[in-house]
Amino acid sequence: MSISRPIPPLPSPDAAVFLDFDGTLVDLARTPDSVVLPPELLPVLRSLHILLDGALAIVTGREVAVVDRYIEPLRLPCAGTHGAQRRDGRGVYISSPATDPTKFVDAIVQLAQDNPSIFMESKKCSIALHYRADPTLEILCLQAMQELLLDHPDWTLVRGKYVVEVLPKGASKGAAIKAFMQEPPFKGRRPFFAGDDLSDESGFAVVRELQGVGIKVGAGMSIARHRIDSVQDFHRWLHKACAQLQAMRKKEVMR
Repeated sequence: MSISRPIPPLPSPDAAVFLDFDGTLVDLARTPDSVVLPPELLPVLRSLHILLDGALAIVTGREVAVVDRYIEPLRLPCAGTHGAQRRDGRGVYISSPATDPTKFVDAIVQLAQDNPSIFMESKKCSIALHYRADPTLEILCLQAMQELLLDHPDWTLVRGKYVVEVLPKGASKGAAIKAFMQEPPFKGRRPFFAGDDLSDESGFAVVRELQGVGIKVGAGMSIARHRIDSVQDFHRWLHKACAQLQAMRKKEVMR
């Protein structure tokens, strides 16, 4: 059951904007590599990055390099793999100390081979099992991942929409946003964070602590105080945000 939430305000020039990728900038798809980023969104992201003086970042479960391919030629600040990787506002790359998930590969590969509807996504800092093609496999995937972690206390489990993933302990979208907010050009700004999934809740919690704006995209329970119904509606909100910031910049120049 969804709870009615107000439409979010538009960001002012002193905002810091953080955006999830899947389910927020792009619609979810059957497999991670089949999503499509609308080409008309790239100029909006580019303009927002400029209008916010660089304080625009992607915070996602995707790897940073994968996000770069979708938004090229842009190179935005980005937290990838739920914060296990991060490229800060200066372009400096930071990675979690525990970054080698290869110890889990053999068991997960076997599970995926035995169940063709499971899609295994192997990343530098994590491994994910996607079961969107057959949601009845949720318990199987969850139990398999939990068993893998019994002897690995430095790793943790994160759940999302039709996906379970193992991550280095301490990695979260909330931790990534908190790190960004301690650095230029984000420091001292009011944070906005938009996301759609369970893994985004830690980001909403941090933004709330910092008196910012959390935006839940789509249905579902959330601690975010604001809601937008769909990815397409969120795109429209981004367009409005860009237009308002451009108008404010123009007015400032004309003074």
